[in-house]
Amino acid sequence: MRLFSSDSRQRLPAHVLLALLGLTLLASCSGQGNGAKAEEAAADTSVPVEAVPVSRRSISASYSGTATLEPESEALVAAKVSGVLLKLLVEEGDQVKAGQVLARLDDENPRLNVAKAKATLDKLENDYRRSSEMFERKLLSVEQNDKIRYDLETQRASYDLARLELSYTSIAAPISGVISRRMVKVGNFIQVNQALFQIDNFDPLLAVLNVPERELDTLRPDQVVGMRVDSIPDHVFEGHIQRISPVVDSATGTFRVTCEFRDDSGRLKSGMFGRLEIVYAKHDDVLTIPRAALVEEDGETAVFVVVAGSSLSAEEQQKLIGAKDKDGKEAGKKSEPGKDKRPLPAWVARQRTIKVGYGDPDHVEVLEGLAEGDRVITLGRSAVRDGTAVQVLEGVQ
Repeated sequence: MRLFSSDSRQRLPAHVLLALLGLTLLASCSGQGNGAKAEEAAADTSVPVEAVPVSRRSISASYSGTATLEPESEALVAAKVSGVLLKLLVEEGDQVKAGQVLARLDDENPRLNVAKAKATLDKLENDYRRSSEMFERKLLSVEQNDKIRYDLETQRASYDLARLELSYTSIAAPISGVISRRMVKVGNFIQVNQALFQIDNFDPLLAVLNVPERELDTLRPDQVVGMRVDSIPDHVFEGHIQRISPVVDSATGTFRVTCEFRDDSGRLKSGMFGRLEIVYAKHDDVLTIPRAALVEEDGETAVFVVVAGSSLSAEEQQKLIGAKDKDGKEAGKKSEPGKDKRPLPAWVARQRTIKVGYGDPDHVEVLEGLAEGDRVITLGRSAVRDGTAVQVLEGVQ
């Protein structure tokens, strides 16, 4: 395409023509530079990954699970006699002792029954005393004396029953603990066996785990248990295994492990959701890697190790820098040595099978397959294969 006719070029000043020529040359050079950069970027096929070195640390073997806290003992306090609720002596959240009076019912009728039973008992006691004197003088038959004695014993039982029913008008706590619920109000008419309060004993609180059968030989009573709860995430509560069920549930393949926690601060509450960890063994100063580096394939555990490209064998190097034809495909044996070869990558990912030991949520122990200082890929491993060229970014352990 012609921008100027011959006549127009003759009419333009010389300095204008020189400026236009310079701009044309500059644009041409810039285009060639961008093309070279694009070609260089296209040739760089390294996959960016993060890698961390194999290091030594202490690692623990543990079992982790979740459970809801529940009180060791709880009781619903129910009325044993009917009557109007006259007085409440405790409220929700109050700490109570076994036998402490929690509320009082109207006791007028039970008191009258006690007074009536006592009067009848006193009369029969006097009758029996006179009967015994007459019996000793043989003025009264055995049958008559025995009848008075039986009546006296029956009345004593009636008197004791009346006193017991009077005592039931004072509602007492059957266990020590905390009033977790109050279900009645002053003035309510209370029926027999109606629930009035719920008492929970928070000392201790229990967490029951359903543990897989494979852990049966690793857990023991009195092992230390650490627990975190959502409402207090920065604190680990320490407890211990109280008891272990001797049987395995055939339906679920699990057994029950009951853990006990005592909290003098009172921050733990019944119903809280706890995350528990039971450490049953510990290895010190062992080789470890982040759990994120593990690759599970065909029942084997492997990792990708970062190695220098120059450390590869000649055959492996040839595969990485093999000659290309004009279409970008491997030229194979027809290629001339030294022509159109890619540069040898600085770092290459190599897959390595390993054997692991103890593990925690973040790290695993390496028993075989790695040495201290080896670097394993933790981020980007899904994008690499054995022999992939990589660009290494240092990760954080």
